[in-house]
Amino acid sequence: MAGIIGFGTYLPRYRLPRELIAKEWGQPSMGGEKAVAGHDEDSLTLAVNAALTALPNGAAPGVDAIYFASTTPPYREKQSAATVAAVLDAGSAVRTADFTDSLRAGTSALRAALDTVAAGAGRALVCAGDCRMGEPDTLAEQSYGDAGAALVVGSGAAVVAEVIGATTQTEEFHGTWRNDDQAFLHAFPGAFETKFGYAPFVIGAVAALLKQTATSPDAIATAVIAAPNPRAVAGVAKALQLDPKRQIQDTLWTLLGDTGTAQPLVLLAAALERAKPGELILLVGYGDGADALLLRATPAIAQYKAALSVAAQVERKRLLPSYGKYARFRKLFRRDATDDDLSTPVVLFRDRRTVLSFYGGRCPKCDTVQFPRNRVCIECGYRDGLAEHKLARSGTLFTFTNDYLHDSPDAPTSHGVVELTGGGRVYVQLTDVEPDQVEVDMPVELTFRKYHEGSGLQNYFWKARPA
Repeated sequence: MAGIIGFGTYLPRYRLPRELIAKEWGQPSMGGEKAVAGHDEDSLTLAVNAALTALPNGAAPGVDAIYFASTTPPYREKQSAATVAAVLDAGSAVRTADFTDSLRAGTSALRAALDTVAAGAGRALVCAGDCRMGEPDTLAEQSYGDAGAALVVGSGAAVVAEVIGATTQTEEFHGTWRNDDQAFLHAFPGAFETKFGYAPFVIGAVAALLKQTATSPDAIATAVIAAPNPRAVAGVAKALQLDPKRQIQDTLWTLLGDTGTAQPLVLLAAALERAKPGELILLVGYGDGADALLLRATPAIAQYKAALSVAAQVERKRLLPSYGKYARFRKLFRRDATDDDLSTPVVLFRDRRTVLSFYGGRCPKCDTVQFPRNRVCIECGYRDGLAEHKLARSGTLFTFTNDYLHDSPDAPTSHGVVELTGGGRVYVQLTDVEPDQVEVDMPVELTFRKYHEGSGLQNYFWKARPA
């Protein structure tokens, strides 16, 4: 039976204490903090970095389908899954699709991936990322957080959690919405949405699933139920006769916030990280209805180790010092227009394997690895072209400088030359590190980030951060 053979998550380093938001607007604080994507991160980079941790060695050979889920994709009309496939070097034969416009997109993409594998595909990747914006001076601004998650779906002995049942309930309901003219999310008051647009759908989908699989609520070891807030989960748990203390997976709302389409997948990864063979896990996503899936951990879960656990990423954080810095990240205040960085789809197409898939060159004469791939070797002067060479995404910092003049929402900007594992040097920006912590010979890893927006285009490349 088809099931999950790999999983990974990506939580941005920055956290914004809710008390800073509350203080800015004279509101009561909802307590805790929320995860905030950096100025160089968006829903696509969150999903890509989660996918890199979910796939063995961050490589996608053998993946037949890639599905991207988000309510905040970088483009209104352009497929993001195709960009994910390019970054993962999945090849041109891979099937790609975007799932969007609903909070249920993450679990809907998972159901589609399961159907794809059941129809004969070898493996399918589901990756989700969201950076939803609540309107400033509202409680919604305190609620929404940012995160990415990925699941690899397949079959056979590698399955760590097999899917033994799934149901869907689709309903028309304006719970949370945003149209083309709106920059921020809008929603009915919490009590109304929870009572009429959340609880009935979730309860209905789960009740149908338990009946379909002849499963009693007591048999469930962990119930992963996505929710807009912890109180909503408590009401659903009571109606479904689930023990909130023993069975319900913490939504991490206090630590991360409501992370949108990624939320159910992040919580599922957290549950799988501590699951034992034979345990039943309930997964529920909601939005215009609900998806409910029942999974059973297999003996393979005992040997599976996540590349970076949810708990470790929750602890590995950087607190934003002020609301103002968050406002700069999110471009919430008006600035005088400046000349945009230039960009062109011609260059993006020409350099897609260099920039996204991260290929350099290897000299056939002296074997020197170099980036970018030029016609003439920088070492021996060989003039007949270099062979394409896949570069590593790890290495050590060869040299660096902290630039206080570069205009950035997170100044200063650290630039460095990285000596890549296996050969080659690349000049990149550094991220997720304070300038006084940067050192020569520091082990680093490359992370996929947004560099700038130019001519209406999103420009992505790799940055280095401490390994």
